[in-house]
Amino acid sequence: MRVGLFVTCVNDTLRPSTGRAVVTLLERLGVRVDFPSAQSCCGQPLYNTGYRHGAEPLLLRTAAAFAGHDYVVTPSASCAAMVRDAYPRIAARAAAEGRPTEAARLRAAVERLVPRTYELTEFLVDVLGVVDVGARFPHTVTYHPTCHGLRALGLRDRPRRLLEHVEGLELRELEGADECCGFGGTFAVKNAAVSAAMGADKARAITRTGATTVCAADNSCLLHIGGTLARENSPVRSLHLAEILACTDGAVP
Repeated sequence: MRVGLFVTCVNDTLRPSTGRAVVTLLERLGVRVDFPSAQSCCGQPLYNTGYRHGAEPLLLRTAAAFAGHDYVVTPSASCAAMVRDAYPRIAARAAAEGRPTEAARLRAAVERLVPRTYELTEFLVDVLGVVDVGARFPHTVTYHPTCHGLRALGLRDRPRRLLEHVEGLELRELEGADECCGFGGTFAVKNAAVSAAMGADKARAITRTGATTVCAADNSCLLHIGGTLARENSPVRSLHLAEILACTDGAVP
């Protein structure tokens, strides 16, 4: 089995330890992992801001970068949702606009890429069929289900099932877990005050759990949450789910 790691911009630029954790985890499970150097942004910032045509070249580039892989795996529910939900919409829109040549190219790329693209926890549970990945993390943890994972991908209990099988991990329930943390990509820029207020609500709920670590399937949300926690002098640290699952010695990465 040959997997292409779609690391995403946020992870590559700000949290590269998450990408390394995914490789460590998947190789431990017997998966061959490649990192296609031609990959770049999936186009989500452009798409979400209304520059739909500008996202088309990035759709084509992403599909080409991962040609030849059995699966494309990403530690980002947000970017997985962009590929699986928004890419078909981009191709359909090109057809509706009367651009048949562009629509055909986009549709072909979508048909090649979308069925092979999985968020990490989906890949572990649905494709590899594992919930116990051999991890050890003897710490108290609370889990924040990010909006794209919860609503766009429907990850449901996959992340929790994986966490529940980590040796030594105590999972603390998060009040209002299904509420947005306030990041929302460009939403945090355009509506900074609302974003900050939502982040503060989420940070208080996390602190009330008494957990030492908050984890999620998206580092973009974790950066927002982690920054809010730091400004409130909370001792809780934010950590991507992949880094917990990759851990076997119990040490905090």
